Amino acid sequence: MEFRHLGASGLKISEITYGNWLTHGSQVENDAAVACVHAALDAGISTFDTADVYANTLAETVLGQALKGQRRESLEIMTKVYFPTGPKGHNDTGLSRKHVLESIDGSLRRLGTDHVDVYQAHRYDVATPLEETMQAFADVVRAGKALYVGVSEWTADQLREGHALAKQLGFQLISNQPQYSALWRVIEGEVVPASRELGVSQVVWSPIAQGVLTGKYRPGGALPEGSRATDEKGGKQMISRWMRDDVLERVQRLRPVAEELGLSMSQLAVAWVLQNDNVACAIIGASRPEQVTENVRASGVRIPAELMNRIDEALGDVVERDPGKTLEGMPKERLA
Repeated sequence: MEFRHLGASGLKISEITYGNWLTHGSQVENDAAVACVHAALDAGISTFDTADVYANTLAETVLGQALKGQRRESLEIMTKVYFPTGPKGHNDTGLSRKHVLESIDGSLRRLGTDHVDVYQAHRYDVATPLEETMQAFADVVRAGKALYVGVSEWTADQLREGHALAKQLGFQLISNQPQYSALWRVIEGEVVPASRELGVSQVVWSPIAQGVLTGKYRPGGALPEGSRATDEKGGKQMISRWMRDDVLERVQRLRPVAEELGLSMSQLAVAWVLQNDNVACAIIGASRPEQVTENVRASGVRIPAELMNRIDEALGDVVERDPGKTLEGMPKERLA
């Protein structure tokens, strides 16, 4: 396992990070979830990403149980706040001071720790003044409940505003957690240049494009039983944008590149995002321990420029690059 600095901070994280969105507390039984976390630890992963909204707080609880007994100083635990949790009352959502300060205490209790390494704004809250949100994060840091602060799916302008306020308040905004893969490159035009300027790293989710870049979905073929594309709990909806024959056919063209590098298709997908020097880590999920063992082999892989070009040629115009997609996918009003 290789490690990278997170933003301009001194914190290092494992470049393959284990995340439990759509798995722990919902799709996967607790015993299997714990086995996946232990497989991640055995593979050298030290960084774990979760959020209070995942399985309506159950994912944090499962992760805390799975990490119980581990040396806390050897781990980097990241969680998030914004989306509705609990009974989803009128203050159970957003980035108000009330919700941020109450949510960090709930996350720490469920995770079984006295602090998280990175506390992240899961989305930008248009209903709360940014000054209020950043002051709340500053107080979380000063209380020792979080060491650093990050965000998720913020635009370049929002990153600049948040970073400036954080600096004024005496803490560091060091990371952004966007969707990023060989198929979804919307951060490259504006978010990545702004992040480089500010000293912010990307902590990317869905590097395998919800499983499409594994190559297991073939144009015109039947959906594999038990795959995300058949999951009615949320996976099917997330993957639907890629389930077109033109995309699936283009993905199959990546197979010779993976074979030339001695990688599986999923390893190639994870290694691809790690070629971007603004990416600190790729978040992988798993429903089985062997998936962790396979994908962690992408750590340390260097893809030659010639093969990076071949990947671009293979995928062609099915790649989404529009930077406006970041803002387009953002909640326009607070979710309740």
